[in-house]
Amino acid sequence: MPNPPKQSIIVAVDTVIFTVKDGELCALLIQMKKSPYTGLWAFPGGRVENTETTEETAVRILKEQTGVSNVYLEQLKTFDSIERDQLERVISVASFALISSSEVELKTTDKYQDVKWWPVKKLPELAYDHKHIAKEAITRLKSRLQYTNIAWSLLSEEFTLTDLQRVYEIILDTTVDKRNFRKRILALDLIVPIGKKRGGEANRPAELYKFKHKKLEYVEIM
Repeated sequence: MPNPPKQSIIVAVDTVIFTVKDGELCALLIQMKKSPYTGLWAFPGGRVENTETTEETAVRILKEQTGVSNVYLEQLKTFDSIERDQLERVISVASFALISSSEVELKTTDKYQDVKWWPVKKLPELAYDHKHIAKEAITRLKSRLQYTNIAWSLLSEEFTLTDLQRVYEIILDTTVDKRNFRKRILALDLIVPIGKKRGGEANRPAELYKFKHKKLEYVEIM
């Protein structure tokens, strides 16, 4: 019998980085230079090196391609459509990441044309199968937000209850009852007041809080 054809499959990672910016849920995209994707936008990604895990690859690529580091990172799903890359056979292990927009100074390498935040409701044409990856990542984020404390990743170190509520409203695309939300959040004992207030606003100064723990905890919030 003839020998089977040699397997030639590349393993890569792609990472959807979310933030809340200017009142919208946004995702970080890089603009491609290489053909046939010239001018299209994509999520940061690249090949897994022989000495790396997929998580290590994701951390390295985020730093190299966007300047982003120290983010909440979670594996999302494997995308293995045979035709997902026009140039070669590539299987992508996708992740999603969360970060406060106040903590990011974007930069990229000369391998790409640009890097910028895009509102998820107004994403441009995306390369590869990244439109599908975006849909999966948004669904996961909305789900996670309702039964974990993951919102800490999207806020500054100090925040008001209004800031926290707005994160939920923006991502879930709904209005949250202020009184019930605050009662629930405080009862869960996830956040603590820091003994300071935010001044300079039209109404009376608002109490500032911080999360007790910056690690994933499973708890029914919504």
